[in-house]
Parts: sequence; C-alpha cells; structure tokens
Amino acid sequence: MTHTLSIANLTCQYEQQTVLESLSLSVNQGEIICLLGSSGCGKTTLLKAIAGLLPVKTGAIYLNNRTLDDGSRQVPPEQRNIGMIFQDYALFPHLTVGENIAFGLRKVTTQEKRERVNNMLSLVRLNGFADRYPHQLSGGQQQRVAIARSLIYQPDLLLLDEPFSNIDTQVRHDLIKEIRDIFKRQGVTAIFVTHSREEAFAFADKMAVMNQGKIEQFGTASELYHHPSSKFVADFLGGGSYLPATKSRDNDYLTSLGIIQADSPSELTIEQQCILLMRPYNIILQSDSHAETQVEEQQFRGDQCHYVVHVKGNKLIATSLEPLSIGDHVSVNICSKGVYAFPS
Repeated sequence: MTHTLSIANLTCQYEQQTVLESLSLSVNQGEIICLLGSSGCGKTTLLKAIAGLLPVKTGAIYLNNRTLDDGSRQVPPEQRNIGMIFQDYALFPHLTVGENIAFGLRKVTTQEKRERVNNMLSLVRLNGFADRYPHQLSGGQQQRVAIARSLIYQPDLLLLDEPFSNIDTQVRHDLIKEIRDIFKRQGVTAIFVTHSREEAFAFADKMAVMNQGKIEQFGTASELYHHPSSKFVADFLGGGSYLPATKSRDNDYLTSLGIIQADSPSELTIEQQCILLMRPYNIILQSDSHAETQVEEQQFRGDQCHYVVHVKGNKLIATSLEPLSIGDHVSVNICSKGVYAFPS
C-alpha cells in the first residue's frame, strides 16, 4: 500500500523546549489516523509541523514521496496541498456557505465554481444551504461546511484539530459516523487530533497514542486496547485492574489469586516478573452472603456499572450480572479471555 505521508525521526522544538523527539509515522492512502493524547503531549505540534506552520529541527516529512521539510529546506504551507480544519472551523461570518466553500478557488470559470460548490454541498448533505450564513447553522452544519471547503481543493492530506470538540454530545456520534463515511467514499487521507478515546475509536482506522513528544504505540483500536505496549497506553484507553504475576509456563501466570491465563508479548520468559491487565469485564462479581469480600465502591456509568473490591491485597475493578450495592458480600470470578501480560 502506498504511503501518502511519511515522517522520519522528526524532532521539533518550541522556545528551546523539545516538543517532538525522534518521532516516525507512516500514513497509507485513504487512511484516517488519530493522534491521541493528553494536553501537552505534542499531538497539535505534530499537526502544525506537517502543515508547515512549525519548523523541523531534525528529521524529515514526505508527502507522496515529495520532501516537505528536512530541516534544511521547507516547502511553504500554501504549496503543500494539505487541507486543515481548525477547532473553531474558521468560517468567514460575512460570507455565505457557498462563498465560504469557494473561497480561494482560483482559475476556474463561474459555472465550474458553482458546479464544484454544489457537488460539495451534496457531498456533505447541505443542499439548499448555499445562501445561508454561518450564524444560521448549527455546530454540526458549520463543521460540514468547513470539511466541504477543505475537500473542494482535492488535498493530498487533510488535517483536523479537535474537530468534534464544539459539537453537542447528543449529535456528536452521528456526525462522526457521517463524516467518516464521507471521507471513505472520497478516499480522503486524514490525520486528526483528539484527547477523547471514544472519538478515536469511532472515527479512526489507526491510532497513535502520544506521550511526552513520542508515539507510545501505533495500531488499530483493537490492537492497542487488547495488547497495550505499556501501562500508560492501557490506562489511557480505559485502564482496569493490575495484578502482579510471574510467568509460569506457556500462557499461565502465577498470581495471589491463583493461576490466570493471559496473552503476552513473546519476549516474556519463564519466571519473569510482570503485571496482568484485567479489564472490568474480566472480573465478575456474584452476590454471595457467605463470602468475605464486600463491594467497597460503585461507579455508575450509564449503560454499565463498575464495582471496586479488595481481594488478597489487590484492588479490583469489576462488573456484575446483577445489581449490587456498597456493602454487599460477593464472590469473585475471573474470566481469562482478554487478560494481557506485559513486563513490570
């Protein structure tokens, strides 16, 4: 598969502080990639470097095998054929929807411009909105106008900075699906920044979890969630309970709760100390008046409820097939499917 974007050993500094360090990333044609991380991890800085808004100290950025920046020479932002959608959409309030979409479109006839704008309006399901102004639109509609304005130039790469942060929660899920469908139909290659794992899971083909200017792990949502490379990645994507263990043989691990089976990276060796990551669904509680263990905390999450118990010195976050209350006595059952081991 062809790499649309390649980043090799990129280092960027801002006010003498290293923000990105020896970072490498490849994006295939038609992929949607998410840069996921907390504030200050470097994800927006990486977006700006790709767009040409921030100089590169060392390393290189290539777009369709063309060098954009290698530390010695830099292609200006306007010559990169990269579209960028900002958090506030940056629509011109004094221009209509049609004028916003066509803004900057040069060297085309009036008829061609009108046709291309109408095609974009149809693509983003805003037929009949050409003569409205941004203040007459909802947040989701403004987002679609910003996308239409970016796609009308047929960019090689589209960059989006927190694209859904200003959208109401109740419409965000539908909008994410709608925009993803648009990108897939058009074969758009895109990179977007977010700190929301839910947005990343729903919108991206692959995710790069970032920490202190580096990519901790890159892959599909399933790969990162079920096989995290570190406790940092596991915690960022949902966390769970961590149990000290010793690799016994094959997929067996000796813990204070007994032998538990787990998947693991190949480098773990027999008798090596490690930790087991168990998601709440791996630990199932059942009401049992004769058991010593009691429910200590209850974490209501709308469509599910998590419970906290302590067993043999281990704090466990668990689920239950029945409603429980704080103080209830429960037995603890371990479901090994999906438990993952990695080095301490």
